[in-house]
Amino acid sequence: MLDVDFTRAQFPAFAEPSLRDRAFFENAGGSYTCGAVIDRLTRFYHQRKMQPYGPYAPAEAGGAEMDEARSRMAALLGVETEELSFGPSTSANTFVLANAFRRFLKPGEAIIVTDQDHEANSGPWRRLAEEGIEVREWRMDPETGHLDPAALADLLDEKVRLVCFPHCSNVVGEINSVAEICTMIHAAGAYACVDGVSYAPHGFPDVGALGADIYLFSAYKTYGPHQGLMVIRRALGEALPNQGHFFNAGSLYKRFTPAGPDHAQVAACAGMADYIDAQAAHHGTDARGVAGLMRAQEVALTAPLLDYLSGRNSVRLLGPSDAERRAPTVALEHARPAAELNEALAARGIMAGGGDFYAVRALQAQGVDPEKGVLRLSFTHYTSEAEIAKLIAALDEVL
Repeated sequence: MLDVDFTRAQFPAFAEPSLRDRAFFENAGGSYTCGAVIDRLTRFYHQRKMQPYGPYAPAEAGGAEMDEARSRMAALLGVETEELSFGPSTSANTFVLANAFRRFLKPGEAIIVTDQDHEANSGPWRRLAEEGIEVREWRMDPETGHLDPAALADLLDEKVRLVCFPHCSNVVGEINSVAEICTMIHAAGAYACVDGVSYAPHGFPDVGALGADIYLFSAYKTYGPHQGLMVIRRALGEALPNQGHFFNAGSLYKRFTPAGPDHAQVAACAGMADYIDAQAAHHGTDARGVAGLMRAQEVALTAPLLDYLSGRNSVRLLGPSDAERRAPTVALEHARPAAELNEALAARGIMAGGGDFYAVRALQAQGVDPEKGVLRLSFTHYTSEAEIAKLIAALDEVL
């Protein structure tokens, strides 16, 4: 069982007086930052803030910390160190990646996108239609939000080169069967690009075991700084055209970094590995075991909220009602605009979210008016049972 008291002690926000009476339920928009990341970022700005890798101690230390972040995070993800790139955001990384595929694909070839995605893993790919690339849409069930692999099978043929889909949607929440889907995609001779932004906060995945050729997520949603992390497996990364400076073409992780990285934030990403290591040491397990503990805690927290919502006829839950099948990202449609509900909750000490969350296509596909939006209640393993109780009490007054 996850030690929640120990866990919350790793996050300075929980000791911040100004936040003491507020419960945070917009974690899908950005999590609290763990102390290890804050410490590393502060140290870098105090002691290492110069061009890294220079022949003097502060610059050598800064470069070493950047290298440490890449190697330790790659190990957590089960991939080679050079297969991991850092960028300013997942949206920016996807844009760069799509530009590489713009030159890699040939007119008449096809890619597949979904209507379940956040716009970051949809819009850049859809624009390839302007280059003569056929764009096919793998559509979810409009009632349940489910992405059926059988429907994908109907879209796959010899023309398809790439399939882009989410590990889980930021409004549907259902965890897609990534390994199964990647196997299908590879059998058809295509590459798999997985948006893990809404899943990675709930346990860093073993990307190597999942089989994705590309896996993207955002550090600021996984307790870290505002960076996007992108895994591109070696075979594909070396085949795609270089997007970095011409003299960096021989470095796999630099091929998809058009500009200089944010040195301090890259270095601070090692703090995410520090956090997982601290959890592993405290609980007597390894990184995969920590992911299991985090997941079990989230399922235990999600179940009573879903049970409560099942008795409210005034709301429609997007995605599955089974806590085991979803991430703790719970989107609700209501007769009132989501922004109004969000404001009412804020007045009761609940910090949630109301809007479209850049998932306009996903909401429209489920018959939700993006202008009205959805109320999103998103949490993670550091959320407490008391905060869930406070949320349910507030919902009882608002819905």
